[in-house]
Parts: sequence; C-alpha cells; structure tokens
Amino acid sequence: MNSEKETLIKEMEFALKNEFLEVWYPAALDTVYGGFLSDFTFDWRPEGPQNKMIVTQSRQVWTASRAAMFYQDDQYRKIAEHGFHFLRDKMWDKTYGGFYQLRDRQGNLIPYGDGLHKVAYGNAFAIYALATYYEAFGDTSALDLARQTFAWLEKHNHDPQYKGYVDATNLDGSWIMWHPTGKNDHNITETVLKDYNSSIHLLEAFTQLYKVWPDSLVRERLLEMLTLVRDTFVNKKGYLNMYFTRDWQPLSVYDFSAEPQESDYFFDHVSFGHDVETAYLLLEAEHILGKKSDSATLPVARALVDHALQNGWDRENGGLYYQGYYFDGSDTITIFDDTKEWWVQAEALNAFLLMAKLFPQDKKYYEAFRKQWEYIQRYLIDHQHGGWYSKGLDKSPEREKGPKGYDWKVNYHETRALINCIQMLKDEHELLK
Repeated sequence: MNSEKETLIKEMEFALKNEFLEVWYPAALDTVYGGFLSDFTFDWRPEGPQNKMIVTQSRQVWTASRAAMFYQDDQYRKIAEHGFHFLRDKMWDKTYGGFYQLRDRQGNLIPYGDGLHKVAYGNAFAIYALATYYEAFGDTSALDLARQTFAWLEKHNHDPQYKGYVDATNLDGSWIMWHPTGKNDHNITETVLKDYNSSIHLLEAFTQLYKVWPDSLVRERLLEMLTLVRDTFVNKKGYLNMYFTRDWQPLSVYDFSAEPQESDYFFDHVSFGHDVETAYLLLEAEHILGKKSDSATLPVARALVDHALQNGWDRENGGLYYQGYYFDGSDTITIFDDTKEWWVQAEALNAFLLMAKLFPQDKKYYEAFRKQWEYIQRYLIDHQHGGWYSKGLDKSPEREKGPKGYDWKVNYHETRALINCIQMLKDEHELLK
C-alpha cells in the first residue's frame, strides 16, 4: 500500500471515529423516552422539540448497526438495540401496520401534518435499518418486522398496474392525491406522485433486504426498481427526472413562464447529490442481484457522475453545488443554488472513489475524490466540536454556528461514505470483488 493511501485511510478513520461517531454517541441516545434525540446546537447541546421521525430514527439504527459490523464493537450493538426497540414499540402502527412518519418525543400521535401521514420513503429506511440490524446481530424479530414493512408497501404503496411505488398515504394506507396549481403539457388535474427520492431509497432498502432475505418477490421488486430508476428516472442528459404521474408522465414546468419555473423548480431541477448517490445505489443493487458488469447499468451510473462533475462541480475549491436547472429546455445548466449541503459532499466522495476504482484509466475521478476529501476536511468537518456542518463554510460561513442535528440531518450519509471509502482504499469493498 502506498503512502498516500495509508495517509488517506488514517485521516478517514480518525474523522469517522474521533470526529464523528464518538460525538454522536452516546449524546444522541434518548435515555428517557427511547430512540434518539434529533435536535442539537453547533456545540452538541440538545435543544428543541426532539420529535421522532421514522427517517431519522431508522438512520440511527442503520448507522449503529453498520458501525458495529465495521468495528466489531459491542457498544454499537447496544446503541442499535436501543433504537430498534423504539422503532418496534413506538413507530410501528399497531392498528393499520406500516411505520408512522412522525411522532412526538414520547412516541405519541402528532395530530396534524406529517403526524397523519405515512410515506414509502420513511418505510424504506425502516426496512434498510431493520435488515442491516438483522445482518449485524442475527435478531430474527428485526427481520420479521422488515418483512412486515415490505408487505405493507406491497399492499398499500406498490402500483400493480403501472409499477413503482406511490410515496404518500394516509395512516390507513389510502393514497394521497396531488392537485397541481398550474397547467402543463399533460393537463393533469389530479394524480398521485411517483418521485425520485422514495424510488432510489426503495431500491436501496430492497437491496439490503434481498441480501439477508433472498425472497423471490423481493427480487422481483428490486429488479423492477433497478429498471425504473435506471431507464425511466435517468434521462438522456445524465441526471434524474424527479416527479412522475402514476402512468409515468414526467412532471415539468418547461412550458411555464419564467416566474412559475422559478417557484416550481422542484418538479424538474437537477439535484447533483441525488444523482451521484443514485450511481452508487444502482451498482450496489446490481451487485446484490448477481448481475456483474451489466452492460446497461454501469454506463448509466457513470453518466450520472459525469454529468455532476461537468455541471455541478466547483473546480476551484471542490464540492458539489446543491441544485441547477435547464431553463426553457436549454442545453446549458444554470446553478441557482450554489451552496454545498453536507450530505451531497458525502455522497460525492463515495461516488468519485467508486468510479476511480472502476475506471482507473480516467484520472478525473481520483483527482475529484482527492479534492473532495480536502474540501470536506477544510469546510465541512468541525474539528473543534466534532460532526459536520450542514453546509460547506466556503459558501455558507454562517453555518459554523448552525445546528449539528435536526430531523433531516443525522449521521447516515457520512458514515456510509467514510466506511465505503476506507474499504475501497483497502480494496476490501464488496463492489470491487
């Protein structure tokens, strides 16, 4: 092993253990009501309502389970078990089944907003966490709950006619309809949404579930999601289309005037972080399915990373920008949000190194990986208090005093990226075997 690799491994191992996991744990454990605290100030003081969202709670269980396998350390087993009990006892709906999206700190009903919804996205993360917990510790009750969650999604969110999954439901599993405020090519008046974010994380969840439970229907749904994400969500330019109607008509505001485009850009903007994350998730799914070197998938994954590097990469400082937009169907992208979200940078680090390993002759990937790691060390890791800032300080210096934790900011992206990169640098990652 050359000296540069040894240095990188040592830096990442220190950043993962000393500047990250040991900061989150045991601070995040809610020792009063169970589960994990979500809201932390910049210097790690718990502050705020500490509501319990299924995504946050599941990601904590996944992180602790993954750390337990990586370090072979029993302290992480205890942390993961603590979180698993809260998922099982407080987040699972004992009346209708499925996981609630949001509960209060004690695990009780929040009678408004997300408290009255379930989402495929959140239930996907529950499967991801439960299947990883089972892989780590062999607890069959966790696998049973993952199987029940899969069955819930199959019954309530899967679309047997058009395939894929509807994201949002009421507590009883009935679909939530969306009423657009504008008019587009398809003259849509009412629909359910099929979206990129729930779809890529269902792909992620089914990959992990199939790894530990090679059931024929799980395999069928995993193949279905792999094909949909690869062939429907990823467009010819090399980025993800974001929202579709039930019958896979893409939602777009290209035909709107400039003002609605700017206000409704979320329908079809470019999310560079999701693009590079999807590149990894596609290849991971393909690997678990035993479809090595699939001629259809690898070029798509590479195209997603190439598009992000070409259009969303800060060549001077490093870091991927948050969002761009092809206004008026132009071939030139406009960066309208040049901030650098923490999770985007973690996913970029992972994707760049993976592409460098898969395409060693193309030096741009390894160069981007090295620059990205330098960027993270300089602008994202809080070397004084620990943890990562929510945005890179080069673009968002005010985030130095911003919160280190909240519902959507936890520890899953960073943990996965650093563990994966350490393993890839050691040539021990399963995708490289």
